[in-house]
Amino acid sequence: MGNFDFLNLTYLVILGAVILLWFVVQNRASLGKLMQQALIWVLIFVGAIAVVGLWDDIRQTLRPMQSVVSQDRIELPRAPDGHYYLTAQVNGEPIRFVVDTGASQVVLGQADAARIGIDTGALAYLGRAYTANGEVRTAAVTLNSVAVGPVRHEDVRAVVNQGEMNGSLMGMSYLQRFSSIEIAGGTLVLTR
Repeated sequence: MGNFDFLNLTYLVILGAVILLWFVVQNRASLGKLMQQALIWVLIFVGAIAVVGLWDDIRQTLRPMQSVVSQDRIELPRAPDGHYYLTAQVNGEPIRFVVDTGASQVVLGQADAARIGIDTGALAYLGRAYTANGEVRTAAVTLNSVAVGPVRHEDVRAVVNQGEMNGSLMGMSYLQRFSSIEIAGGTLVLTR
């Protein structure tokens, strides 16, 4: 600690002591209540410092975030709902996908398809998909690019689901571009 830091610390301690002494003198008639309020403020201050210090851990627990470890490895933590989510830049727009190894294709919901510039009304829904909710019609599309950090793929085939979907699915037609898909310790790892 330098001499300047020590002087600043000394000044702050003296200033704090003077302020504390002034409060005690001003409120000596109700000293018990003053101590109670001071303790509450100290606990609030300590709690705020703890939240700031642990914010990254708290955020990761509440909403796990994917991480691109290298150009060849993507790690996806399991979300509290038990699914693995991958956010990819599709044609330059961020789209959040549920990673679904049971889906054979990349499946875009209507809203996500519109966000990346696909005119969903002009598509020919000639394909069929069989889901847990029954049969739905699909339209084949080609995505110019799908990027997750530095991992980028061009001309990715996908389908747009004509039915109602709450999001989009990252199926095997994209996942098979990786050499391995591994789940260990609550993390799904995609390796090129």
